[in-house]
Amino acid sequence: MEFVDLTPDDPRWSEALPVLQELRPHLTTASLQQVLHEGEPQGLSFTALYDDDDRCCAVAGWRVVANTSAIRKLYVDDLSTTAGARSQGFGARLLTELARRGSEAGCRSMDLDSGVQRYAAHRFYLRERMNITAHHFTRQL
Repeated sequence: MEFVDLTPDDPRWSEALPVLQELRPHLTTASLQQVLHEGEPQGLSFTALYDDDDRCCAVAGWRVVANTSAIRKLYVDDLSTTAGARSQGFGARLLTELARRGSEAGCRSMDLDSGVQRYAAHRFYLRERMNITAHHFTRQL
């Protein structure tokens, strides 16, 4: 297994984007490029997990954020494991790697939001010792 940090121009996005699209089906190559271009100066990074056969099994978008509630935290924007690789430990390995990076960066916590309808994901996050600590509110603009 190998963790790969994907740069905006990395050719491996052709393998990683379909994995990310399982979580974000609205993403296209063009819209992903826009997000990567705008997000990189904001600290947005993507890490992919490849199996021993060099297949992309999971992808996470994340950033280190400074704010008043946590002072510094690692925020996970996206965490997606391809359907064929679920329940094989790839998501857990990727979360563990992100937690390690957050600790090294001086973060006090690792946070993520998850849609209320994603029951299987919630079971996974709870199993990974994550707590439900807030409600997330949105207003469409």
